[in-house]
Amino acid sequence: MRPSEEEAVALHRRHGSPPAVVEHCRTVAKLSKILADECVVKKRAVDGSLAVSGALLHDIGRSKVQTVWHGVEGARILSTEGVDDDVVEIVYRHVGAGISPDEARALGFPDRDYIPRTLEQRIVCFSDKMVDSSRVRPFEEEVKRFVAKKHDVPRLLALKKGLADDLGEDPESVIFDKIKESQ
Repeated sequence: MRPSEEEAVALHRRHGSPPAVVEHCRTVAKLSKILADECVVKKRAVDGSLAVSGALLHDIGRSKVQTVWHGVEGARILSTEGVDDDVVEIVYRHVGAGISPDEARALGFPDRDYIPRTLEQRIVCFSDKMVDSSRVRPFEEEVKRFVAKKHDVPRLLALKKGLADDLGEDPESVIFDKIKESQ
């Protein structure tokens, strides 16, 4: 099953996600749709409904845990609910700018790769980094947060660059331009 927005919200409610988490996911989904739609315009093969569904559910694990483990927990929840494996993969891979197998082992995660690889995974991961709570903010704010927390800044910057290469333009600019157009 690939949940619609209504089905995703129902899953959040069933698992006890706070309203702020649901709103955050909705905002990330809006940005993911903007980027997926722009990929279509640029003739890039993308599954926009997959990106939006993954974005709507990317933080469902926060209903159980508020740590880096929320991606693993969210993927577990969605797997037990019969959600499509492609959506589950987005949830696994959205944390930080991705987590390498070595980093995953150090965290005690199940042994696997957590780096976003597909265009849809990268769209959701990037969109998530553009949203603080439900506020769309400059990417530089996330870079500063990564620096302060000693996270992998080069991987974060590579995430943005990869999307820029796919789009032929800065994904942050695409997002802010489309938001401005809709106002």
